[in-house]
Amino acid sequence: MNLIIAAAASFIAWFAIVPVIFWLLRILGVYAIVEERTCNVYVLFGKVVAVLDEPGLHILLFKLGLKAPIVRWLGRLYVLDMRIDQQYLRSQPVNSEEGAPMGIGIWYEMFISDPVAFLFKNADPRGSLATNVSNSTVRCLSNLKLADLLQNRHSMSLTVRTEVSPQSHEWGYKLGSVYIRKVHFRDAQMIQQIEEKVVNRLRQVTSSIKQDGANQVSIITSTAERQAAVEFAKAAAMRPRIVGEALNKVAADPEVEAAMFEILEIQKIVDSKVRITLIPEKSGILSELMVSTSRPPETLPTTPPPPSLRPKMPATAQT
Repeated sequence: MNLIIAAAASFIAWFAIVPVIFWLLRILGVYAIVEERTCNVYVLFGKVVAVLDEPGLHILLFKLGLKAPIVRWLGRLYVLDMRIDQQYLRSQPVNSEEGAPMGIGIWYEMFISDPVAFLFKNADPRGSLATNVSNSTVRCLSNLKLADLLQNRHSMSLTVRTEVSPQSHEWGYKLGSVYIRKVHFRDAQMIQQIEEKVVNRLRQVTSSIKQDGANQVSIITSTAERQAAVEFAKAAAMRPRIVGEALNKVAADPEVEAAMFEILEIQKIVDSKVRITLIPEKSGILSELMVSTSRPPETLPTTPPPPSLRPKMPATAQT
């Protein structure tokens, strides 16, 4: 039971009483804790009495002396964020040298460089810096050539940063990196005309590419056909010579020549697919009879002849 009571008392002491004690010490000005990338500015009776920008634990008695107990009651504490911040300004109106209405989107970084000047030299340093960047962009980038506006973004970013940095530092707000992120046309009719020109140009380029390809295919096809015709003509011219040389070699031997022509004749007969009848020698009129029987029979009339044309039978025959 004693252990449970001791544990409960320790819990209440560490998680309830101790934080309250430390809070009272901070309110009384005994110490202050400065977080990383923050700055504490203490003001008493309209004067800055201390600026703490180093992170860690600070004993205010060593920094403020006897003013430490009353600075939180009669004065004011400003806690400033010293981290880098970013902002983007859209479509800043700029006219090119040719008179084209352009819009420039500029992105920039800023951070607090002087806490005292940031608090008391300008009521709205962030808005003033944005206005300064916008005015510098319009003033420095107007009347540039359209090609430079569309291509040379790095040099334009350096020009704007050089123009803005000295004045912004006086307000305790220092400008960091500056980058021209977007350059576009502000006139809708001009955008439509440019789109039409680009589409027409793409169509022209596409048609020229197609025509060039068709011409190349035609050239390749005609060249191949010409070469093929030349080779076929050479082959057709060589065939009679080869056949003639072969026939000359065959004709040199009469027996080979006779056998070859006989074979060719038999081959022609076989390829024709006709009926062949073999008749022995000294068959007499057998060949004529076979020829006569192979003829188709003549058709006889099926209707009887008229009575006038009928042959008269003898009386004996009629009886």
